[in-house]
Amino acid sequence: MKLQEIFAQIPDPRINRRKLHLLDDILLLTLLGVICGAESYEAIELFGKSKLDFLQKIMPLPNGIPSHDTLERVLKRIDSEAFETAFLSWIKTLEITTEGKIISIDGKTVRGSQDDKNGNYAIHLVSAWCTSNSLMLGQIKTASKCNEIKAVQQLLDLIDVEGGIITIDAMGCQKDIAAKIKSRGADYILAVKQNQETLYNEIGGAFAHKKADDIFISKYENDHGRIEQRTCSVITRLSWIKEKDKWIGLSSIIKLEASREVDGRTSTETRYYISSVEQDAKKFNDNIRQHWGIENSLHWTLDVQFREDESRKRKGQSAENFAIVRRIALMLLKKKQLRRLGINNKRLVAGWDNDFLLSLVLN
Repeated sequence: MKLQEIFAQIPDPRINRRKLHLLDDILLLTLLGVICGAESYEAIELFGKSKLDFLQKIMPLPNGIPSHDTLERVLKRIDSEAFETAFLSWIKTLEITTEGKIISIDGKTVRGSQDDKNGNYAIHLVSAWCTSNSLMLGQIKTASKCNEIKAVQQLLDLIDVEGGIITIDAMGCQKDIAAKIKSRGADYILAVKQNQETLYNEIGGAFAHKKADDIFISKYENDHGRIEQRTCSVITRLSWIKEKDKWIGLSSIIKLEASREVDGRTSTETRYYISSVEQDAKKFNDNIRQHWGIENSLHWTLDVQFREDESRKRKGQSAENFAIVRRIALMLLKKKQLRRLGINNKRLVAGWDNDFLLSLVLN
């Protein structure tokens, strides 16, 4: 499905007699501008004017390039839930394979969207990220970080996760979430902390007094002299866990001990996990490391390369809508392979090469 068809699903908030520019044109122009590095409405207008001849070949633009005021006025009024629904329908057309893949779920606060003057909290987005494909499966907006548990359940109802392995940090270690994941045909690896005190203590006691079924040790050393060692231990004999039957599908508990040596000083950390999967320690170690793909490939990229946290778009629904535009831009850039270039360099090439820019939005 083409992006223009997705944008056509979004209701236009303007009255007919005041429409000088098509909503599809405004959204596509905004997306193309963001892909090429424009991060403000003024920059998007300048981008449009500098590429007017090219843009007129791919969109009607009956009254030329919209002004930055028009862009802001429309983006703040578009129904963000309708935009999000259209975004999810586009994602489903990408036919992302989830069988056997790690699907990481985590939340991110768009810090720049907080508006203390008008009493508005920063928006918080909970996303599902398929690490091996570097593509988002979906996202849900919440009023705050404290609503993440409900958002995770809603997100699981919206996306196709069948055959995948869902990884979530400790906020997602809930019996209802484990049951929801299994009901959706997927498995889970959930981090356990003191928010599940009884389970946490039982797992700690088990690894202190029982022999692990499997252990895997990995060691990494980088160019800056940092040495990291990870020891992953697994136990699958779980009849002694008091509430085992309430954790639907629970099959394994995992202990991950990580030690890091930097400049001769060593720090250690121990983390626990539960899982509905039975597999060896090496595989668990790899799967748990993959969870951080959502931080590195999604959240870090949005903050550092798209400067999301610096954005001060706060009026109306502009923060939510612009966040969706950034994510569409990121996914288009991730999908397109170009000489092993990173996101920043792809954005530069898109700004210079009209054919490359066009290939991003047509495929």
